Amino acid sequence: MSRSLKKITEKILSSAQKNDFAGQDPFDGLNSRFFSWFPKLKKGLVGLVWTQVNKRSIINLRSSLGIPMGRNPKGIGLFILGLLEDYQRTKDTGYLNEAVSLADWLLAEQSDKSQWKHACWGYHFDWNARAFFVPKGKPNIITTIYVAQALYALSQVTRNEKYREPALDAAHFIVNTLHCQHDGREFFAYIPGETAFVHNASLWGAAWVGFVANITDNEKYKEIALTVAHQSIKEQGSDGSWVYGSRHHHQFIDGFHTGYNLEALDVLRKALQTKEFDSAIDKGLAFYKLHLFDDDGTAKYYSNNKYPLDMHCVSQAIFTLLRVGGTSECLLLVDKIINKSITSMYLPASGNFVYQKQKHFTNKINYIRWTQSWVYYSFAYYNNFTAKQVKLAEFERSKAN
Repeated sequence: MSRSLKKITEKILSSAQKNDFAGQDPFDGLNSRFFSWFPKLKKGLVGLVWTQVNKRSIINLRSSLGIPMGRNPKGIGLFILGLLEDYQRTKDTGYLNEAVSLADWLLAEQSDKSQWKHACWGYHFDWNARAFFVPKGKPNIITTIYVAQALYALSQVTRNEKYREPALDAAHFIVNTLHCQHDGREFFAYIPGETAFVHNASLWGAAWVGFVANITDNEKYKEIALTVAHQSIKEQGSDGSWVYGSRHHHQFIDGFHTGYNLEALDVLRKALQTKEFDSAIDKGLAFYKLHLFDDDGTAKYYSNNKYPLDMHCVSQAIFTLLRVGGTSECLLLVDKIINKSITSMYLPASGNFVYQKQKHFTNKINYIRWTQSWVYYSFAYYNNFTAKQVKLAEFERSKAN
């Protein structure tokens, strides 16, 4: 599989490069030129329906609706992380040069620092969700963390402080702007001013704050990170599962957010060298492997329903199973998951993966942030992971001889 997977990974990157890493997004409907004439309609029912119609339609309406392609900061962060994996594996400086170019763009695309005081990033579109309306550029925790991870990883390779400093500064934004107490909980909010409690957002906030606290020896931040993480530990189900969040429409258990939770807890326990999350991670990982994958390697969207099939679930499975699990059994499961995704979700002619596959129809729209950037990063990570394993095995054999 390794040779064909590397070719697929290269095709995804090549496709993104042809469009200068700009693309379309499931939630970019409000970028339509229509709303430049009627901006007030973005909020409320019209904006929500418009966003959902574009998200759910299997016909790509964006060109006719005046919705341009754009670069998404989170997607760019994911591509940087993938490029660094490919650079580490091949030592080809072309990957590194591309990562540097994209990172410089991210530095220029920070959310308004005069308002938010610290490094942070948001989406390139207005986002009308059921729970809130988020204007273009308003920072959110998940985008900020993936960008920060990318910039920090690049700084480790280039030894350039201009990437390291904003990556660490993002932790100050998370603590000073997103740390909140509401309804008896202490957590990190998804966006400034929002009080909805969402496990994956809060746990990733704790992970990054803890990671930075370890680097900077910030005891206060370590304490905050641990307290916030324990909020989600307390609300973990007895079977090891987590629902998405606290609101009535958050009461579902899905694959990639469960994977997010486990990876974030693993990052935090390694950063702070603690074993206090081991039991929760072990229980969560056992639930994840048992309930969120079919025997044939299908990555399920929900614990009680595999549809829609979504490459987001596949990509996060690669990270969760290899980073958090790390066993030979986990690697075998990852191999099955990747093979199944290629046979059921890959479009060889375009070199891209479909957005979602339902039981009776498939949405083949090419979404760069939601789908292709995740697949590129996860496949590049897998290629590098397995290459390291081969080198280690060769080293062990040479020692034995």
